[in-house]
Parts: sequence; C-alpha cells; structure tokens
Amino acid sequence: MRTINLIVIHCSATRSDQSLSVEALEACHRQRGFNGIGYHFFITQAGTVFETRPLEVVGAHVQGFNAHSIGICYEGGLDAQGGYADTRTPAQKRVLRQLVVRLLRCFPGCRVCGHRDLSPDRNANGVVEPQEWTKACPCFDVVRDF
Repeated sequence: MRTINLIVIHCSATRSDQSLSVEALEACHRQRGFNGIGYHFFITQAGTVFETRPLEVVGAHVQGFNAHSIGICYEGGLDAQGGYADTRTPAQKRVLRQLVVRLLRCFPGCRVCGHRDLSPDRNANGVVEPQEWTKACPCFDVVRDF
C-alpha cells in the first residue's frame, strides 16, 4: 500500500438539475487522457458511493498531490443556473462524512481538504485565500466541515 497523508474532496461541476452517471464520469476522464476515473470514490446525489479507483493506485485528481492522496468526488457543485454552489444532498453529506471517517481510521493523521485548498499561495502569506483559488471545487469549505 502506498503512503496516504491527504484526502481531497472534489465536486463533479454538475448542475443541480442534471445528473452524472459513473459511466459518463469515466467517459469524461478518458476523453481527458486518464486511464479511467481519476478519483478513488464517487458519490451520487442519492448518496450511493462508488469505489472508482483502488486505493493502491495513484489517482489523477489534483496535480502535484496524487502520489499520497485519496480523491473523493461528489456529483454536483453547480446550481441550476451553472453557478458555484454547495449542492450536496443530505444523503451526500451523510455518506461523505462516513467515508472520510472510515478513511481516517485507516490512514490516521491525514489532512482533509478541498481541491481549491491546494491552489498555490500566490502572495506567500501561508494561507490559500479565496482570491488565490484556481478552482472553486468543491464549492463548500471542507476544512470547516471536517
């Protein structure tokens, strides 16, 4: 097993009035040149958790951090108009928390963060602030929630 020290939460950037199947996510990632889905887990709006990449396999979800991280993506992240929003359903919130707790038991001491929190600290003040985010993903404050 590889060393894991980071759990990264992502959104699929899917509008809340649309759905994204696991098959469609895989097709999208293959079109981008990935060898299958880059995340280790995908959580649908209904709260179904799919293991989409074995934990032993390095992910393809956040450049520069894949070697020692686990990627979790939830379906959503955009409101019906296409704006950034926390669109997680109650079921997604519940199973996301359960999954992260389970992973922390297996990999104690891991940092849990959102994709946006790994943006470069452009002003070098030690904090990645909203104006420095290269992406809004996952459209909620992971650090505050976990």
